[in-house]
Amino acid sequence: MHFASDNSGPVPQQVLDALHEANTGHVMAYGADPLTDEVTGLIRDLFEAPNAAVHLVATGTAGNALALSTLCQPYQTVFCTPCAHIHMDECNAPEFFTGGAKLTLVPGDDRMTPEALRHAILNEGNRGVHGPQRGPVSLTNATEWGNVYDPDQIKALAAVAREFGLPVHLDGARFANACVALGCTPAEMTWKAGVDVAVFGGTKNGLMGVEAVIFFDPAQAQSFELRRKRGAHLFSKHRYLSAQMAAYLRDDLWRGLALRANTACARLVDGLRDAGFGFANDPVANMVFIRMPRSVHQRAMAAGAVYHIWEGALEGDDPDEILTGRLVCDWSTSDAEIDAFLTVIGE
Repeated sequence: MHFASDNSGPVPQQVLDALHEANTGHVMAYGADPLTDEVTGLIRDLFEAPNAAVHLVATGTAGNALALSTLCQPYQTVFCTPCAHIHMDECNAPEFFTGGAKLTLVPGDDRMTPEALRHAILNEGNRGVHGPQRGPVSLTNATEWGNVYDPDQIKALAAVAREFGLPVHLDGARFANACVALGCTPAEMTWKAGVDVAVFGGTKNGLMGVEAVIFFDPAQAQSFELRRKRGAHLFSKHRYLSAQMAAYLRDDLWRGLALRANTACARLVDGLRDAGFGFANDPVANMVFIRMPRSVHQRAMAAGAVYHIWEGALEGDDPDEILTGRLVCDWSTSDAEIDAFLTVIGE
């Protein structure tokens, strides 16, 4: 009953097989290998972007921080939500790699609105040399609270950014889960909706460790390769990143893995609803934020369930106090795990 994170799950056999296949002989280093060429072509085809610049890194933090550093000057600010991953979970990496650019938190919940974004932009860049200048808008899809932006919502936010001449970055650590939940294509969720740079996540969706940074206008990527090298994120044995991503893209494995995770989550949600528990929001991808009494959380964890308490404290005097727990399903989450969890909380 392991629901702590999709980072915790195993790697599918297709990816391990691709790594084994790549582990033969000598090929050129630093991305000058046939697998990297294949991955670039596959991603361009998938995103319907034949001229896109594609670069691989090993972590989502590197992908986001290096992408933003190419879009943002040190004296600018990045507009994001208060719970954006780049604000909550990356230890100031965007600020570090941009050379000091700040983050401006757009008021609201995990999905910003066009009105809130416009207001935030208008409140920055209006103090001349004395204040931060306006910089990129960063969106997370799926969000840290398990919601998704549909293509029309992204278009509306990108339109506001365009009013001020600002680029749009998409943090796609759970890109595949969002895409599957929305039933849209990667192109519809990115450049067709106004996104300039997208991080196509793989690690949370079954890969050992690789993310693709995609610049839909290759001119915007001119400094990315230099920043990646300077930031110590250029792998010499690059073929092992590319092998993972190639397996991920062949036969739409990325979509199949995300569908399995989302389907497992839907089964979990149905069971939780039947048990009478509430949710912090309407689950749509592969994360559930469940509201249950402290005593139920304690019973579940005592029985071996592994997940995080998101709001509240597991230890306390009131067994009936409602706590919010985050449960995440990955591609390998089984029906048996879900049913065992539902049995425990239903006792």
